[in-house]
Amino acid sequence: MGDMRIAVMGAAGRMGRELLAAVVATPGATVAGGTERPGSPYLGADLGTLAGLAPLGIPVTDDPLELFTRSDAVLDFTSPAATVEFAGLAANARIVHVIGTTGLSVENEAALKAAARHATIVKAGNMSLGVNLLTAITRTVAEALDADFDIEIIEMHHSRKVDAPSGTALMLGEAAAAGRGVSLTTASIRSRDGHTGPRRRGDIGFATLRGGDVVGDHTVIFAGPGERIELSHKATDRGIFARGAVKAALWGRGKPPGLYAMRDVLGL
Repeated sequence: MGDMRIAVMGAAGRMGRELLAAVVATPGATVAGGTERPGSPYLGADLGTLAGLAPLGIPVTDDPLELFTRSDAVLDFTSPAATVEFAGLAANARIVHVIGTTGLSVENEAALKAAARHATIVKAGNMSLGVNLLTAITRTVAEALDADFDIEIIEMHHSRKVDAPSGTALMLGEAAAAGRGVSLTTASIRSRDGHTGPRRRGDIGFATLRGGDVVGDHTVIFAGPGERIELSHKATDRGIFARGAVKAALWGRGKPPGLYAMRDVLGL
């Protein structure tokens, strides 16, 4: 079949540059191109140079439609509005769409499900192997412990992150809720301030920290009478997400249309 031609959206961003480097480093994958928003100062820049590599002779463009016609997959860690637009284009082009975008609304999620009728979409709040193993373990522990154990999820990211809780924290919350057999929508507590009263039995709490250049720290706490279980993952290299995304793209080649998760890619 030849190398998989992979496009990178938001190629000049921090994650975009990591994705470019990961594609170049992965056997069986090649960079098809990359985009930035119209008016970006990076338009025309060489993608290899952006990634800190030797020039690739491929410039940044602002035309995703043209790029999708000559790509087999697209890696997308952009914004909710852009991701929904790209999902429609990927569906029309019948290519693999790997989504690491966070902060998606209910309406955004519905649009992605509609696009997945025609496109192979792999979507995850976190693409790393370790976090996806942590998610699986969180569900197992939540299944084993009853509501006498309170569940709290703590996450910390760099000061420039714009959404909270993080997509990974929400993914862990969904796993905990699934283990308990409840809906995260009704069980989650996103903030506490003032006189809140006692903690409600069965709630899944979230705490968000922001500061410095933290790549991503996540801890799930099961706090019961007389004992506490803490499951943690700390990311020190953004490249783990990029490598996972490329792995997801390669896995998706030839798969039927549908909405997949990293647990499918990793066989969890």
